[in-house]
Amino acid sequence: MSDLKKYIAKRKSVDKEFSKDFDIGYEGFKIGVMLKMARENAGITQDQLAQKLNTKKSAISRIENHAEDIKLSTLEKFAQALGKKLRLEVA
Repeated sequence: MSDLKKYIAKRKSVDKEFSKDFDIGYEGFKIGVMLKMARENAGITQDQLAQKLNTKKSAISRIENHAEDIKLSTLEKFAQALGKKLRLEVA
């Protein structure tokens, strides 16, 4: 386990507010990373995706970097523009 992972685990065990905020922030970050990877794997630039979604490149960047409050309909459009399907799982 890396030093960072050890620090996060220790901090989460002693600071419940940090734990809650960390988990929420991490989920948003993870979604943004997944969207960026999907776009890159499709070989599409942010500009090209923005054109497909009739929006600006800055909106795509914001989605990829700050996806913590993204609408489900936006996720569906993002996936469709990449020729993908959106799948959600509650585990």
